Amino acid sequence: MVPQLTRYERLQERLGNHVLLSFVGPWRRRSVGVLTLLIGFFLGNNLTSYYLQKIGQRPLVVFGLVAMIEVMVRLRTRVQAEPWPLAWLALDNLRIGVVYAVVLEAYKLGS
Repeated sequence: MVPQLTRYERLQERLGNHVLLSFVGPWRRRSVGVLTLLIGFFLGNNLTSYYLQKIGQRPLVVFGLVAMIEVMVRLRTRVQAEPWPLAWLALDNLRIGVVYAVVLEAYKLGS
């Protein structure tokens, strides 16, 4: 059975290809992809708690983090190369790791 080529189906295929590119290919590309994902998780987990203790104002910390992530997303949409350059792959995986850490921290806090 051949899937219909709807916009949603094409979006799913494109997203799947981008995620798959992080984990296939030369060892350098795979290792950079996985390492930056883990580093992003580490930074998101530790820096948010550090700045919450240092500044003490949760809305300010969250606003700064959301603004930083939004700028990274806006810059990422400008890349048109099909195999992403290694720097963009690292930046995107760093962003994904930070977002995952912050969402996990929110679930732990129960908010």
